[in-house]
Amino acid sequence: MLAVYLLLVAALTGLAGRLAWLQVVQGQRLQARARATQTHPGSPLGLRRTIVDRMGQLVALDEERFTLWAHPRYFNLPGDDPQSVRPPEDVVARLAVVLALPKQQLLKTIGNRKSGIKLASGLDPDTAQRVRELGISGLDLEGYPQRIYPQGQLFANVVGFLNLERVPQAGLEQSTNRDLLRQETTFTMRRGADGTPLPDGIQAGSLFGDDLRLQLTLDARLQQVAQQALSKQVKQWSAKRGAALVIDARTGEMLALASTPTYDPNRFWSYNPGLFREWSVQDLYEPGSTFKPINLAMALQEKAIQPNGTVNDVGQLSIGGWPIFNNDHSAHGVIDFPTVLQVSSNVGMVQAMSRVKHERFWHWLHTIGIDDVPDTDLPGAVAGQLKSRNEFVSSPIEPATSAFGQGFSLTPLKLLQLHAMLANGGKLVSPHITRGLRSGDALARNGEVRGVQLLDPKITRIVINWMESVVQKGSGKGLKIPGYRIGGKTGTAQKALNGVYIPGARICSFVAVLPVEDPRYVVLVVVDEPQGGNAYGSTVAVPVAKQIVEALLVIEKIPPSQPVANKLPKAV
Repeated sequence: MLAVYLLLVAALTGLAGRLAWLQVVQGQRLQARARATQTHPGSPLGLRRTIVDRMGQLVALDEERFTLWAHPRYFNLPGDDPQSVRPPEDVVARLAVVLALPKQQLLKTIGNRKSGIKLASGLDPDTAQRVRELGISGLDLEGYPQRIYPQGQLFANVVGFLNLERVPQAGLEQSTNRDLLRQETTFTMRRGADGTPLPDGIQAGSLFGDDLRLQLTLDARLQQVAQQALSKQVKQWSAKRGAALVIDARTGEMLALASTPTYDPNRFWSYNPGLFREWSVQDLYEPGSTFKPINLAMALQEKAIQPNGTVNDVGQLSIGGWPIFNNDHSAHGVIDFPTVLQVSSNVGMVQAMSRVKHERFWHWLHTIGIDDVPDTDLPGAVAGQLKSRNEFVSSPIEPATSAFGQGFSLTPLKLLQLHAMLANGGKLVSPHITRGLRSGDALARNGEVRGVQLLDPKITRIVINWMESVVQKGSGKGLKIPGYRIGGKTGTAQKALNGVYIPGARICSFVAVLPVEDPRYVVLVVVDEPQGGNAYGSTVAVPVAKQIVEALLVIEKIPPSQPVANKLPKAV
């Protein structure tokens, strides 16, 4: 009994000493290890905000995806002995059905390895849930966010994309990267022995949910119409590329900005990187005849010409030793300015703009921002090219060629902005495609009218009426829509490269303004290098503009300008 007693005392003394050692000497170190085991750090995932169009349609969003890892050393099926290990063939037989992959492919991937095998990536939440329901030990699902573009190619030219490392590479994803990053904080959460989260230690606001979304001014419905019509025409005329732009001239909000060829941001690696930039915002061209209404407005503002004035189109002029002639090489005689636009008379424009002093002509081209970067949120916008004041004033050929839209260059976006200035009564508004961040499903209303007043509204009204005659009697007749008053101007300009015109290369374009009685919308279509002898603005660009205008009338619920007579079928 004494021996037993002494043994128990020794054991209790050793236990007490051990407890004292653990609690007093090693207490802090062990407590730190326990905290590290019990505490789960929550690091920011780098989630991004959703992008929607003006009607709330999803354009870009983050969705959870999963990577499936396999650890064959732990393979075990439901109901098996916990200590047993199944061969890969047994697991693959069930897994192949869920993943919709051949069994042999999965077995080949596993091979003889025992752990850390990536079987699949990019699994959607439904597939991941079906994998969980299999209850197979040795399978590990790792979640991660993936950027999805539900509209595919439709908005790729302006929205851009993220690469596989979630680094923005183009478009709004890159230019508004800071605004698109969700507000996330690093926090720590304690868990119980069974992994249950405990509220202890969570700071206020740590689990704040950021539901802001970036709203665009673009309309997916109109964008779809513009994209399809443009693609069809570019293919039909074997053109290099094309762009279609629609703007609300009062607010500067763009309703559509489509270009072709384009790409699918969900599979960006399959496309030429040259497609990742929006050329209508970044590439310069000489606008040609579509700039003639802008020039006439400036001449009216300078009082160099009168609304009822005329010019004598003799068919050909010689300026500084350079010949200038009309596109059709014909003379039209004494004509008024609406007719100058209808027949797109180069000679008439030179004579009209010759009444404007060269210094004032250059001043106006500079004032409307030909050589400035447009004030826009579109990424990559560039300034146009305009000759220096001295070069423009001292060389007679420069004002002459500028009179019919050549000798200087700009982007299609800039030309759209200038025609919006004519439509809204002379204000130079900022073209933009975003309305800002909105909470939840809330959508913003149309913006207010803002801009710099440059032209007299009475003058812009005169020019818009002249442009209507182009649709009624001139080269824009293909845009006629019963009951609606629409203005327009075609353009077929020579294409230059490094200051030299390329033989046979041309850019065909058309700009439309509607409705004439209360101008609000401007549509611009530009097609680069269409092939064929009959490739003109009227044949290449007008058909695209008509489809866009017809869709715009329906989407914006624009009433007819005048009643449309119903034509009853004749009795047989």
